[in-house]
Amino acid sequence: MIFKRLQEDIDSFIARDPAARSRIEVALLYPGFHAILVYRASHWLWKRGFRFLGRFLSQVARFTTGIEIHPGATIGARFFIDHGDGVVIGETSHIGDDVTLYQAVTLGGISPSVDSHTQVNKKRHPTLENGVIVGSGAQVLGPITVGADARIGANAVVTRDVPPGVTAVGIPARVVMPRDREHAKDFVAYGTPADGCPDPVLNTIENLRTQVAQLMERVDELENERDEAEEASPKAKTKAKKIANAGGEA
Repeated sequence: MIFKRLQEDIDSFIARDPAARSRIEVALLYPGFHAILVYRASHWLWKRGFRFLGRFLSQVARFTTGIEIHPGATIGARFFIDHGDGVVIGETSHIGDDVTLYQAVTLGGISPSVDSHTQVNKKRHPTLENGVIVGSGAQVLGPITVGADARIGANAVVTRDVPPGVTAVGIPARVVMPRDREHAKDFVAYGTPADGCPDPVLNTIENLRTQVAQLMERVDELENERDEAEEASPKAKTKAKKIANAGGEA
């Protein structure tokens, strides 16, 4: 089972990194894979009560790879860390299958580790569901959920839940691209589409400009109709007088 999981992890690097030429190259030269390899071992120890040893292994991986993964975190299959330096994954983070993180990503906690009322450890780090992509430098903070196949753009700061299949960018992060069911599962490097993300402010301005232009056209039409009615009005009065006069003479 362990070897199968490691093979899946290697295959995820091959599938999502065009620079990866072989499994041997990934196994020997990729710090992201080394960090995952050590995490699998330290997590195994953590779950069996050898917590000091688990933390010790995770610190060794941190010093050698620049990637810090707490052994208490839960990480699914085919996890991919590209480049990886500066990645931090907190203790109660939950990561699904086929998730991708880029360098300098933080899955952090912003609340106390122990509930002040119950004195019980509580979840304080994010949950990334299957297929999530998090771009470089992004900060995903607190016990929030990033929905399946969502994309977080580079340097975004996410402090609220993100719906499945959308793209979120900015500080604080906001949804700029709605769910695209047809392409939701397509891999997008750094969580940002090649054609870029639309600016919601610019979109709002463009929509307002379009509406104003339509209103101006309608105003012009109404003014033309009024002018035509005013021109027709004297002619109608003159015609009515002529008819009245003709009736009087008769």
